[in-house]
Amino acid sequence: LGALGACSGGPGLARGAGGVYAPGVDERGTGADQLEVGHRLMQAREYQLALEAYMRAAAHEGLTADTLAAMGSANLRLGRLNQAEDLLRRAVAEDAMFVPAWNNLGVLLMEQRRFGEASEVFRRAYAADSGNSDTIRDNLRLALARMEDPFY
Repeated sequence: LGALGACSGGPGLARGAGGVYAPGVDERGTGADQLEVGHRLMQAREYQLALEAYMRAAAHEGLTADTLAAMGSANLRLGRLNQAEDLLRRAVAEDAMFVPAWNNLGVLLMEQRRFGEASEVFRRAYAADSGNSDTIRDNLRLALARMEDPFY
């Protein structure tokens, strides 16, 4: 009898607010911001899941500088350097003042031991940021040091 009562749609097991079931699908299409979801997944070091969220964001918002840079950053963390480079270059072509894309492109170039080009990219990032980022300044210094050191 108790099992039948649970099936009757009483308030205890209802699908509405306060029931034991998960909420239904949001049919209005106002789901979570996939770009933000991707950023949080990147912080959690879930790079493949972040890339998938960024691709959903790109499908919804289009290939903006934000989505391109985000996908490029995820690919960089996954070690897919050629894909990351293409996406990051497209992001800076889309928005020449987008500092994170410039910085991540510089990091990628450092990974590829292309120190001269990396230093130029970090210069652009630093200029676009009006010299406000200590991280970009440190990256620029490192690129210049490696460019001048014959060991590298």
